Amino acid sequence: MMKTVHSYWAYIALAVLIFAVVNAVIGLVQKKEFTHKDFRLGLFTLITAHIQLLIGLGWYFMSPWYKSMKANGVDATNRLLAIEHPIMMILAITLITIGWSKHKKQVKSESKFKTFTIFYGIALLFVLSRIPWSNWLS
Repeated sequence: MMKTVHSYWAYIALAVLIFAVVNAVIGLVQKKEFTHKDFRLGLFTLITAHIQLLIGLGWYFMSPWYKSMKANGVDATNRLLAIEHPIMMILAITLITIGWSKHKKQVKSESKFKTFTIFYGIALLFVLSRIPWSNWLS
């Protein structure tokens, strides 16, 4: 059950993150005014990412392969799920959180969009680099 929730919520979190990055890039390139809609999108991205983190941590420590890993150690087959995926996702959510905090200190719209583009964009790259695609798409 927890794995299913983690997988389905990941679609939502990824879609919102992609939308936020695209919105920030468009706002930056077109020199748009930073509106309440942009603020809410950044906040919603932050919230969905943190919810995904909590669900993921719950699944991580309750999963059968975690118990097996504790008993037998990490090998090449479970390294992605045991080490790489969690670390990169935590780093991505950290970048989203930093980007959210930094954007609030900015005054100009261009600076706000630039902050979201950089921090949320790097977070998106981290997420895409370590999604266990073989598990997720099957």
